[in-house]
Amino acid sequence: MRMTCMLCLALVPLLVFAGIPNNSDEDAVHSLVDRFMAAWNHHDAHAFAAVFAEDADFTNVIGEGASGRENIEKFHAPMFSTLFKNSHLEYTTDIKVRFIRPDIVTVDVRWRMTGATDPAGNPWPNRKGLVSFVATKENGSWHILVLHNMELKDGGK
Repeated sequence: MRMTCMLCLALVPLLVFAGIPNNSDEDAVHSLVDRFMAAWNHHDAHAFAAVFAEDADFTNVIGEGASGRENIEKFHAPMFSTLFKNSHLEYTTDIKVRFIRPDIVTVDVRWRMTGATDPAGNPWPNRKGLVSFVATKENGSWHILVLHNMELKDGGK
């Protein structure tokens, strides 16, 4: 028994060092989603882009997108001052998180949007969708690496 306890004590630092995901990692991923939503709701393209990795890829609901944090910011800035300037985005169900490795996670977030307008300024109907992304942890921080967004029609669960 004494040998087993000594072996367990010896392995604990190795497991921690190996980077096994823990509650603080899951909390940090949830915080990443919260920062994504908050930046959207403040219509702040710079803060929105900051949740992405430098070399990230973003694809929107119609298949258009941008690569790289700077381009993601440039892509969103005009929309945040027009189509989405009064929009509000929120997630509608629990955030689904799956750790692929301790430093790579996939996330699915179902969302609902209100307050968006069409290019002529007419109100769009409320929208709902699913954003799915891969995030990576580098230097202790989580950032979105690849994101795909999709709009769900009435039948979307």
